Amino acid sequence: MLKKLSAAALVVAAGFAFSAPPAAAAGCPVKDTIKFSGLDWASNHFHVSVASYMVEKGWGCKTESIPTTTAPSLNALAKGDLHISMEIWYANNREIWDKMKATGKVMEPGGVSITGAVQGFYVPRYMIEGDKKRGIKAAAPDLKSVADLAKHAKLFEDPEEPAKGRFYNCKIGWNCERVNTKKLQAYGLDKTFTNFRPGTGEALAAAIASAYKRGKPVVAYYWGPTWVLGKYDMVMLKEPEYNEEIWKKLDKAKSGKGMKATAYPTIKVIIGMNKKFAEAAGPITTMLSKYHLDGDSVAKALVFMKENKDKTGAKAAADFLRKNQTIWTKWVPADIAAKIKASL
Repeated sequence: MLKKLSAAALVVAAGFAFSAPPAAAAGCPVKDTIKFSGLDWASNHFHVSVASYMVEKGWGCKTESIPTTTAPSLNALAKGDLHISMEIWYANNREIWDKMKATGKVMEPGGVSITGAVQGFYVPRYMIEGDKKRGIKAAAPDLKSVADLAKHAKLFEDPEEPAKGRFYNCKIGWNCERVNTKKLQAYGLDKTFTNFRPGTGEALAAAIASAYKRGKPVVAYYWGPTWVLGKYDMVMLKEPEYNEEIWKKLDKAKSGKGMKATAYPTIKVIIGMNKKFAEAAGPITTMLSKYHLDGDSVAKALVFMKENKDKTGAKAAADFLRKNQTIWTKWVPADIAAKIKASL
């Protein structure tokens, strides 16, 4: 059962209080509580906190962030159980999202929550180049690509299955877990590596951080912008250059065995909405059509979240709104911007 967390509660907990007026208050274009996809990773928490705060303070609406994972969130968006998803990684979810758009139940307002997002298989740079300051010798100077992993599997020994290396995948429920599982099969790495899925996104980050701090080998899927790639010097291993035809075939396949694989594309992360809600929400939909942040801006927010132990993104949202008024004031009318400014 999904636990509901109100955006108001998140923001109060983060240290800047507000009291959201009822959804029916003058100015809010919709009567119902606006429900955001509470996808469980940091950048989504940040975007939801930014959008929620702007909607609550600008229009007097009530919002909730509903904890969920990728596929269930998209289905809920189509059904109207959720209204807004601030992060749809289109390349990872192409098939399901295109099918949903074809039904006319969801739409893209046009906003982009992250430009230049990257994904891939990463190892610490010290494994390849060493680190004199830390007294670490290069364990695998010839490790350049995913194809090189098999011969270095012993470096990444899985304590539960010592004959194989351990590959840190996404958690089950994230679409990247499904993609990476098929990639391991396509590259033949399932023969030399275990496919380890941490229970949470935080656990995946913690595994990388723990290995890095100890100067140990680790290979994992990760994505950017994130605080992990911002803080730790990681190298993305080369894969065959992105090929859309190969990507589509692998995405649709049930297994990657006997198939070709390709690198993740560099993508933009889009915003999705329930279509009926979008039509009713008017000015909020317009705001989300103009919402646009680049990878550097998001990376700064994520580092802020990590340094300030801001798990909800509420503190980072307030910091962003205070310091970047030339950016977000372009998303809303002047009178709405004035209300938001006054609340900060």
